[in-house]
Amino acid sequence: MNARKDGEAGALRIVLADSRPWVRSALKLMVEQDGTMTVSAEVAKAQELAKELSLSCPDAILLDCDLPGLRVGEFLPQLHSLCPLVRVVAMCSRPEMQKAALSAGANAFVCKTEPPEKLLAALRVCLEAVGTSKPMD
Repeated sequence: MNARKDGEAGALRIVLADSRPWVRSALKLMVEQDGTMTVSAEVAKAQELAKELSLSCPDAILLDCDLPGLRVGEFLPQLHSLCPLVRVVAMCSRPEMQKAALSAGANAFVCKTEPPEKLLAALRVCLEAVGTSKPMD
């Protein structure tokens, strides 16, 4: 069982939320090369992400902390109200945002200067808990 509203089986569904198309393209390639995940949507603004979550609840979100319209402390609780079991991996080029993102409800944080393998590892750890009420450590 996972966070999906529709209950479909198969690849884990990921939403990419970053304002830059080239970043989303790179993330999509990385995620889909894994073979167990698929990108179900790409959004460039916080408002688009909220709309996407109201339509379809993915398993996880790769969320840029600098997404236009995003106020981490206010927006992450809103995302979880729309899709309670969704896992959020917050990404930011500023490591000092880690505490704020995790305190606001992100399940993991990865600095954008880290190697891509670290982002994929954080995403995999988050997805291990999909469909459970088990909190992330």
